[in-house]
Amino acid sequence: MTQPINFSAASPESKIKKKFVAINYISCQEAYRTRFEELFASRAHAIDRIPGFIEMEVLKPTKDGEYLIVSHWESEQAFKSWTKSPEFLEGHQRGFEDIKQAKKRGEEPPMTSDFRTYEIIAR
Repeated sequence: MTQPINFSAASPESKIKKKFVAINYISCQEAYRTRFEELFASRAHAIDRIPGFIEMEVLKPTKDGEYLIVSHWESEQAFKSWTKSPEFLEGHQRGFEDIKQAKKRGEEPPMTSDFRTYEIIAR
């Protein structure tokens, strides 16, 4: 019978400090994809100032599909603090404005977002 893996019994070198990951799944209208990529290419880096933030990757689909914004945090609390911070609004200001303008014109938003959060259990 196979025994379950006990991560706490792993060697000190392989132990994982508990980390937290948030992934934002972004769906963009085809006509908005270039604008979306420009927003990230010229981003404010506001998230970089938040205590507990480690790093972020922006993943572009190789075919049709969602963009993934993967942010790594020291803790879930650090992530939650960011979502309530002025830096969150600063970092999303231009995208929020694009959505607001589309709604004013009676159009669907050019992008939609779905945040999901995870704990890292293995590397």
